[in-house]
Amino acid sequence: MSALHPDLLTVDDDSALPVRIVRKDAPVEGVWGAWARANDFTGKAGQVLLLPCSDDGLSGALFGAGETFDPMSVRALAARLPEGLWRLEGVEAGQMGLAALAFALGAYRFDRYRPRSDGPARLAVADGVDAAAVLRIASACALAREMVDTPAADMGPRQIETIAREIAGASGAAVTVITGDALLEENYPAVHAVGRAAAPHRAPRVIELGWNLDRADLPLVALAGKGVVFDSGGLDIKAAAGMRNMKKDMGGAAHALALGRLVMQAGLPVRLVVLVAAVENAVSADAFRPGDILASRKGLSIEVGNTDAEGRLILADILTRAAEHSPDLTLDFATLTGAARVALGPELPPLYCEDAALIADLLEASRAVGDPLWPMPLWPGYRAAIDSEIADLRNDSAAWAQAGSVTAALFLQRFAPATGVWAHMDIFAWNPRAQPGRPEGGEAQGLRACFEMLSRRFAGPARPGRHDKALVR
Repeated sequence: MSALHPDLLTVDDDSALPVRIVRKDAPVEGVWGAWARANDFTGKAGQVLLLPCSDDGLSGALFGAGETFDPMSVRALAARLPEGLWRLEGVEAGQMGLAALAFALGAYRFDRYRPRSDGPARLAVADGVDAAAVLRIASACALAREMVDTPAADMGPRQIETIAREIAGASGAAVTVITGDALLEENYPAVHAVGRAAAPHRAPRVIELGWNLDRADLPLVALAGKGVVFDSGGLDIKAAAGMRNMKKDMGGAAHALALGRLVMQAGLPVRLVVLVAAVENAVSADAFRPGDILASRKGLSIEVGNTDAEGRLILADILTRAAEHSPDLTLDFATLTGAARVALGPELPPLYCEDAALIADLLEASRAVGDPLWPMPLWPGYRAAIDSEIADLRNDSAAWAQAGSVTAALFLQRFAPATGVWAHMDIFAWNPRAQPGRPEGGEAQGLRACFEMLSRRFAGPARPGRHDKALVR
């Protein structure tokens, strides 16, 4: 899955057609000035104008930069240029790596069910850009996006396990999978409860990858992802409109696996644990019910107020498992709440963390690679909203608190590792509207920011595609 064209990025080649970056209202000099005026090309951000030549081919293109050139705007180019090899003109050397990454991100196509006959536009990059490293990052994002885009019938718990095994095999990581009723024997009761109503061939499972674990001298990074392959809402069933895109509810698992693959491919000097709970929240005679009291791996009892608040239940068990490794740093990804979208919309994922240094590092990395995150408070005043009268806590917060994304994060905090630092990202993993280079469908959010942060913390500041002055888009 997620294989971008192997020659999507190549070394600079004299045969590549130029794409000239033009700022807004800057005159287009030379022979193409009249052509630009005739086609109302003004350099407005995102404008693309193809330049013909006498043999019915092309001699190049113009790309509008707007008032200030943002390297991430190049994401629009790959989807709008015809097949062929292109090179950018007018991009500063320090911006070229990020522009190349943006181009590669824009080249993603989900064509599993309707293959396209035309090939992609390709980019020739200048010396000094590590094209292989940039392509690894773009491929990781493509993996997450393709997993999210794939319908639930073809992306069930077993398929997520297969992808995890392929990632582990390619990097020499160990992989352990606990499936079905074995989850009870191995003490993952909340994961089992959420997934037990699914058909047997879609049985719930916990997938764990371990890499470099024999290197006790290295810091340990834990990644956890919510893998609800389809969320019907359970017995608290969703309305049709709310259920339509619930194939994307495994987006957290896709992000954790893709980020784990990147860490291993880059050879970062860390020990790595990746944990995914893959379940289907289905409706059957054996579905868990509102009012049930669930056990958890940590030993805390959980009152189920709403079966549609299932993601935090499965994360509770795998965050507890992550804690058993005593990690130095834990990151979790989850398409957890609609309240996060109410607060910040679909393009800006909330970041929950109480460690000021980690928040600062993530936000700096976010700005550097154009992958936005926004810090939100783990407001202690709302902790009472997840108290239960008959259990240790409840999975649906009391109505008075209202802040559903905050209270969900507070719930996870009860299970997060006490060692090291922890951050939670309540991602949407979806583009609800098509834009150039951003088709409607699966999206990677926070993945590049987290990889940049990990790279800076554990392998120094020099990373491909880094540009501190990049605008967050």
